[in-house]
Amino acid sequence: MTKVHEDRPVLPTQQDEVAAAGSGLLGGPFGRYARTGGRRFTPVHVIVLVAIGMFALGMVQKLPCYDWAWFRGAASQYTHACYSDIPHLYAARGFSDGLTPYVDRIAGDMEYLEYPVLTGLFMEFASWFTPSAGTVQHREQIYWMVNAGMLMACAAVIAVCVARTHRRRPWDALLVALAPAAALTATINWDLLAVALTAAALLMWSRSRPLAFGLLIGLATAAKLYPVLILGPLLVLCWRAGRWREYGTAVAGAAGTWLLVNVPVLLIAPQGWKKFYTFSQERPVDFGSFWLVLSQRSGNPLDDVNTYATVLMLLVCAGIGLLALTAPRRPRLAQLAFLVVAAFILTNKVYSPQYVLWLVPLAALARPRWRDFLIWQAGEVAYFLGIWMYLAYTTSGDKHQGLPVEGYQLAVAAHLLATLYLCAVVVRDVLRPDRDPVRRDGSDDPSGGVLDGAPDVFVLGDAARAPQDATPSPGQRVDWGH
Repeated sequence: MTKVHEDRPVLPTQQDEVAAAGSGLLGGPFGRYARTGGRRFTPVHVIVLVAIGMFALGMVQKLPCYDWAWFRGAASQYTHACYSDIPHLYAARGFSDGLTPYVDRIAGDMEYLEYPVLTGLFMEFASWFTPSAGTVQHREQIYWMVNAGMLMACAAVIAVCVARTHRRRPWDALLVALAPAAALTATINWDLLAVALTAAALLMWSRSRPLAFGLLIGLATAAKLYPVLILGPLLVLCWRAGRWREYGTAVAGAAGTWLLVNVPVLLIAPQGWKKFYTFSQERPVDFGSFWLVLSQRSGNPLDDVNTYATVLMLLVCAGIGLLALTAPRRPRLAQLAFLVVAAFILTNKVYSPQYVLWLVPLAALARPRWRDFLIWQAGEVAYFLGIWMYLAYTTSGDKHQGLPVEGYQLAVAAHLLATLYLCAVVVRDVLRPDRDPVRRDGSDDPSGGVLDGAPDVFVLGDAARAPQDATPSPGQRVDWGH
């Protein structure tokens, strides 16, 4: 075990064959003595610029819809793969009429907004910058553009947070910045708000600031439900390391901010507030899930799918918890967080294309290898194209246009298999720390904060019989063996 004195960033072009090959477009891999940053131009600056550039390319990809396809029937926006909820919900959820989310019922269907409170506030805030005069089409275009600008800021925040979470590995955030599926799905919905808050929370945990982590996770959960799942892996890791005080602080912070955001709306408009939760419970099996494929293949609707999905999710989480307590070395937080969120996505009764955004930052932190990341992204891009072509097939009336149900099921399979593949290599890294790219230099858990280098106090199986004096301290290297 040796002390780490090297503060230079880890360069993927020196460790990753795909990154090295791809660097040929920019002049080749960094040399040993190449300058990797300076006072004016650092890796974070490069990554943010790349992220903004990719986000802008994603906006360009939506141009056919922005110009005309959103307003000329459903099929056109599907054949051009440029659909977005944002312009449609501007009118459909009452923002064009000045309705107040959760308080006012939506004209026509007499329902309330079906989004969590913080996302509803985000949507409302964008409507304040949308003109109240002019045609509905023009106002929907402006509304989408305003939201895109706000979501671009979220994308920049995500890039910065991921780049700084692993102090010596800022370039891993290029995986986030260059993720093709992220660029394609960034402006479909408002998920980037919750993703940005979650990325900021993980950055705070990596800096040993559990209260700030909890406050941000609470805000993220007030924008989307999935961030609260990260508290599960954190519980198991803190249990193994005996860090109960820090975990309690994080949970208290998360509960506090979630209540701060939600209670006022709950008191003022209880029916509107609970719409998100009742909608999620009552929503039938929908696009993207393997439950839908089972239903289509059997020709019968699935009953009690909520129960089946919940039980399956709990069983998978129990397996992840057992993995965390029996692994030869305590897993990294990013690894378990990725596995739990992926399990939720895989077992859920619906998979919207933009859900891939939830996993992109976690994947970059959990398994920063370009080959594996791109294999996964290929599956997600295939699904992105498949869902729109399938909807074109079902809405156009032209059976020679789009993708029939069998082709759509293959697209769903591509998404499921690609995600399972990435989960498998993460599990392998947990069981064999020498295969983990982050631990290759002897690091323990650079994003683990108080968990980084902490000794184990509770383990199961063979890990309980392993000598604990080999636990690295923060900033120390360990030879994991090969």
